[in-house]
Amino acid sequence: MNSLFGFWSEWLPTLLNGLAISIEVTAASLLFGIPMGLLLALCRQSKLTPLRLLSIALIELGRGAPALIILQFVYFGLPNAGLSLSSFGSATVALAWNAGAYTSEIIRAGLEAVPHGQREAAAAIGLSRTDSLRYVILPQSLRISLPALLGFSIAVLQTSSLCFSIALPELVSQAYIVGSNTFQYMPILVLAALLYAAICLPATVAVSALERHLNRHSE
Repeated sequence: MNSLFGFWSEWLPTLLNGLAISIEVTAASLLFGIPMGLLLALCRQSKLTPLRLLSIALIELGRGAPALIILQFVYFGLPNAGLSLSSFGSATVALAWNAGAYTSEIIRAGLEAVPHGQREAAAAIGLSRTDSLRYVILPQSLRISLPALLGFSIAVLQTSSLCFSIALPELVSQAYIVGSNTFQYMPILVLAALLYAAICLPATVAVSALERHLNRHSE
């Protein structure tokens, strides 16, 4: 047992560096992915058929294709079209697309959950369609969608583990490197799993508490 803890203490700084990169790529992906999801959700409800069809295509491709395939496509496929991105840039683009596709459905569900009477009330007081969306519909729908969006953010952090396949030195990639150098794969992967759990479990509890709080105040 002492040898295990000694092994972990020796390689913990390396894994923490990888965890920091995992968090950074997750944050960057969500920073672009959630606004993209909002835009796709609004476009999907548009009366303009070409815009609606384009948004549906982007959503279905982003949700239908595995995140690993999207990562491989962006990192290895785009250079053939003359666009080369770093591993961090590729991971951000791929995961942002995937996040945007999934969060668009979360946000769309939130938009549809707002009572129709709210739209009628906004029209009755003279608000335009844009102002109604901005001041009445979106604030309520995002409040409804918030717990699901935060829960999905945890899933994006876990999905970032796939970025080892494009040479991003994130947590899993660092664990594999240590395992290859020491031939101690099981201990180092257990430590990596514990680091993920140290973030994901408290975040899951916090999201559940927030959801209960919002539900209590909406009753």
